[in-house]
Amino acid sequence: MIITVASGKGGTGKTTIATNLAISANNSVRLLDCDVEEPNVHLFITPESTKTRRVSTMVPTVNQALCNSCGACEEICQFSAINLVAGSIMVFPEMCHSCKGCLMVCPTGAITETSRELGEVIHGRVGAIDLYYGKLRVGEAMSPPLIEKVKEHADKEGLTIIDAPPGTSCPVISALRASDFVLLVTEPTPFGLNDLKLAVETVRTLNLPMGLVINRCDVGDDEVKKYAEREKLPILMEIPDRRDIAENYSKGTPMVEAFPEMKTAFENLYAAVKDRMKVA
Repeated sequence: MIITVASGKGGTGKTTIATNLAISANNSVRLLDCDVEEPNVHLFITPESTKTRRVSTMVPTVNQALCNSCGACEEICQFSAINLVAGSIMVFPEMCHSCKGCLMVCPTGAITETSRELGEVIHGRVGAIDLYYGKLRVGEAMSPPLIEKVKEHADKEGLTIIDAPPGTSCPVISALRASDFVLLVTEPTPFGLNDLKLAVETVRTLNLPMGLVINRCDVGDDEVKKYAEREKLPILMEIPDRRDIAENYSKGTPMVEAFPEMKTAFENLYAAVKDRMKVA
């Protein structure tokens, strides 16, 4: 089962939920940090040793001597990564999505493959948790290809927990695809509700089952709960706004390790997700 933890904006507690849920699963789990622009799961679940693999993606290169300037490559590219300018083909590697369409339609074989570095995938183990996280190369604009490389390590037969990027843009869609269940983390504030609505719309577009976790549940108002009731969204967990939880978080200590009652709460959350999957 693949459980993805997502939110409509950053700072709501995605990583908190993902890490504490992984620790509380009480069996072997793969934890994938797909927030490759700013990975931070490893700050809370710190492997003793790690292995790093550099990841590259395909980009086209053009032999101008073989090119007949037909423009077929420009026509098939939906991202303007390859263009016919003044009779010559120009390639913009940063915009390329590595679909290889230009290679397939080139009639003269002028286009071949080269690569550019996306970043790194890092692997470490802590107890029963296999942690994989991506780290995007500085200056790289395309995070979805690296997210897909991290997701290659998902264990569909066992339990995989994915910490998704914040928001509702392309990186989030990449993280959500092929999930069995989505936990949406929100806060009971006007900003939290606004971004929750966007996240719910995104998950529904992908036709994925979901449930809510309300972090800092005793601040703000009750509009998030009213929205959840109207939309028939199950609230699977509520986390109080407690100073002792925040203090341990600032030290990198997961709440389930500091407070036994929170470990029970996260075990119940995992059980609730499994129950929802049976219903689905």
